[in-house]
Amino acid sequence: MLALDATDQQIIALLQSDGRMTHAAIAERIHLSASACLRRVRRLEATGVISGYHAAIDRERVGLGTTIFVEISLDSQHEDHLDEFEAAVAAVPEVIGCHLMAGDFDYLVHVVAADVSDYERIHRTQMARLPHVANVRSSFALRSVVERGTIEARVALAGTDHTDR
Repeated sequence: MLALDATDQQIIALLQSDGRMTHAAIAERIHLSASACLRRVRRLEATGVISGYHAAIDRERVGLGTTIFVEISLDSQHEDHLDEFEAAVAAVPEVIGCHLMAGDFDYLVHVVAADVSDYERIHRTQMARLPHVANVRSSFALRSVVERGTIEARVALAGTDHTDR
């Protein structure tokens, strides 16, 4: 884990709110030189703290307004079976997230669809055909209450001294 100071956290917050913000604009907002800001951003990218930039899409406006959470249990916990399942689920275009879980089921899969009929198609042609699936349980979200594309940069500051201002 990389310790981030307050300046790193400010840079991250600004880029999360506007990934197209220029380094000069960021530097001005946080009272840092443009070259020092650029060095910090490049370090955050090189260390993987910033893993990429993307456009936030309103799924409703592109016809994918139905959100489904799918609990999947596998028939085995054998490592090869987990690997096969994970590779196959990653190839399903309607899957926007998949998490290995502890508890009553093995994976929680986040799926988007146009509507219930579209999810029926996805379930029949994709989800039920994933390798080593023993049980599939789907839950439809009625509406999103909190859905963040950003995180608060609350990271340990201990021992970090960035002197590139």
